[in-house]
Amino acid sequence: MTDTPSMRERMLAGELYIADDPELAEQSARARGLTHQLNMSDPTDSGKHRAILTELLAAFGEGSEVRPPFSCEYGYQTSIGARCFLNWGLMSLDVATVTIGDDVQIGPNVQLLTATHPINPSLRLDKWEAAEPIVIMDNVWLGGGVIVGPGVTIGTNTVVGAGGGQPGTSDPHLRGLIGSE
Repeated sequence: MTDTPSMRERMLAGELYIADDPELAEQSARARGLTHQLNMSDPTDSGKHRAILTELLAAFGEGSEVRPPFSCEYGYQTSIGARCFLNWGLMSLDVATVTIGDDVQIGPNVQLLTATHPINPSLRLDKWEAAEPIVIMDNVWLGGGVIVGPGVTIGTNTVVGAGGGQPGTSDPHLRGLIGSE
């Protein structure tokens, strides 16, 4: 007799799985409940934010801040390093692991999307999906509105710009990055 892996086991192994599964639905509901608590809490209560995020996430580093609203699929698949600042509206679609290193700055409305779907239309009709991990290494800055897709690793000291930079910016540190003088 062979043991058939559960949909959660398949998901965690990076294999095709069906998300409409009672165990996964329960875990996703847990994450939605905790993110609701976070998002509805007093925005100045950093102690409560830390307690919720410590319960929700796989890791939440010392000196890090996540500004609500924050959303994730499971939470236990997301790790945030030390001294990070994650601005309003971060979405971590953490079907696969999302690893955020130390000293990372993330602008508002950034999406970290690990989920992917088969190209084969019959597999999609049967509701199969998969995911690939995202890794954001140390000292990365993701500008507002950046979308990071499945399987992407962003290397140490990298800047991924947003769509708002305009020539003639008043920030002299950015002028060289966006090609203006």
